[in-house]
Amino acid sequence: MAEEKKSLNFIEQIIEDDLKAGLDPTKLRFRFPPEPNGYLHIGHASSICLNFGLGQEYKAPVNLRFDDTNPAKEEQEYVDAIKEDIQWLGFKWAEELYSSDYFQQLFDWAILLIEKGKAYVDDQTSAQIAEQKGTPTQDGVNSPFRDRSVEENLALFKKMKNGDFEEGSHVLRAKISMTAKNMLMRDPIIYRVLKKSHHRTGNDWNIYPMYDWTHGESDYIEKVSHSICTLEFKHHRELYDWFLDQVYDKKDLRPKQREFARRNLSYTVMSKRKLLQLVEDGLVNGWDDPRMPTISGLRRRGYTPKSIRDFSETAGIAKRDNVTDIALLEFHIKNELNKTAPRVMAVLNPVKLVITNYPKNKEEILFAENNPEDENAGTREIPFSREIYIEREDFREQANKKFFRLKLDKEVRLKNAYIIKANSVVKDDNGEITEIHCTYDEDSKSGSGSEASKRKVKGTIHWVSIKHAVNAEVRLYDRLFTDEAPDSHKDKDFKEFINPDSLQIINNSFVEPSLKTAEIGDRFQFQRLGYFNVDLDSTSDGLVFNRIVPLRDSWAKMEHKK
Repeated sequence: MAEEKKSLNFIEQIIEDDLKAGLDPTKLRFRFPPEPNGYLHIGHASSICLNFGLGQEYKAPVNLRFDDTNPAKEEQEYVDAIKEDIQWLGFKWAEELYSSDYFQQLFDWAILLIEKGKAYVDDQTSAQIAEQKGTPTQDGVNSPFRDRSVEENLALFKKMKNGDFEEGSHVLRAKISMTAKNMLMRDPIIYRVLKKSHHRTGNDWNIYPMYDWTHGESDYIEKVSHSICTLEFKHHRELYDWFLDQVYDKKDLRPKQREFARRNLSYTVMSKRKLLQLVEDGLVNGWDDPRMPTISGLRRRGYTPKSIRDFSETAGIAKRDNVTDIALLEFHIKNELNKTAPRVMAVLNPVKLVITNYPKNKEEILFAENNPEDENAGTREIPFSREIYIEREDFREQANKKFFRLKLDKEVRLKNAYIIKANSVVKDDNGEITEIHCTYDEDSKSGSGSEASKRKVKGTIHWVSIKHAVNAEVRLYDRLFTDEAPDSHKDKDFKEFINPDSLQIINNSFVEPSLKTAEIGDRFQFQRLGYFNVDLDSTSDGLVFNRIVPLRDSWAKMEHKK
């Protein structure tokens, strides 16, 4: 049977068409060009998977190029974090490059533009320049400095470089057309005066190139064949090509810019500027807060590289902006962890249960499957004793027929253990239950093969032996925003939609003793509760678990009740 041919996304189709048109496949080269002004998020992960995936598919090199042309916002911390994120996702770059590597070449090409009469120094304020740009329906107005001589422009530009002018006083602009339909073509700024120390070049430069000037020329220098950008740069393509025209040598490979829709995720924001606000305003605990859509936040929460890669592949590459439901991301981590995560028992909201007919000093070891989805996962030992913790929510004194957990005078099975029957309760002065007294069927042990062990009861609940229980802090994370698109409201600040219940910290939780040796990053299924991982705040004296995702979509239930 012939292997089914993979359907191509439109980016792959563009590459295939170029190859059919005669492009040498050995000339294929891609790049991922982040600006180091923040941490990468799930949207960037889609771009990473696309570019590096193309490299794997076509056996072509993929460069990591940092677009570091704005020292006012960029830091080495972000460079290091970006590299860590890409490596964690499972990708390797061919070369680590920086736009700042090309500052001298970009400056020399700017001199060339001035000498050709295609660039000029403008003394106007940014407000004046913006006003003269016009509107999409109204032509712009020429700058009064547009017709300066080549000699005067060269002299002024060199003064800009030497630091003779203050920030904001002079810019270098391309001389294209102030009547162009595409407003980006109306004499765009190429350089501005910026007296800031750069994380790599220090104080060597007093002027820095703009993104549009840097982007295409850097692609050209690096011999990038396909410059894959997000959709907001579609209108920049004409300018990208114009700048290339000024330096392009026909014997060289000419880069081609093409665009795809950026990844937007429901119940979050994807703007680095807005994510920075959340960090600076203390609404989250840093860039790696598990509620953040950053790759570092998702990693800390417990998401895996595979789940993010699978999510990116399933969500696909689109030509139009859209919002992807966060449930798709949650599906992929559940799907993976269902197959790989060990099952354990944990009680988050404990109430004491005493099995009154179980011998007081008796302890026994029970056995449980580590993962029923994996036949090679083996089993583990679980200690059992007379006094155990169960979830407070798993018991009611009285309940209707739809409540299949423990209630007075009714039976349930303790997971991997015995069938018990609730007989009475002990309450404190406030009427809160402090103990549940039960009896057990000694012959009903799970897996014993006895007739009693085969007896069917409607409910099964999890538990932890009190004597052997390990105390843990559990952090229950939920969606950071209550609105599906928190930054889409023109009349409201996106921070107004912060979910006040996005983090619940439980200090008095208990887990089974097999977790004593759990290490930071280990992932587990807390049976009946969800998937959890060991947070980096854990120490030898205290375990801390993050909920990655619940087993069921509790959010959908909450939304349905509204």
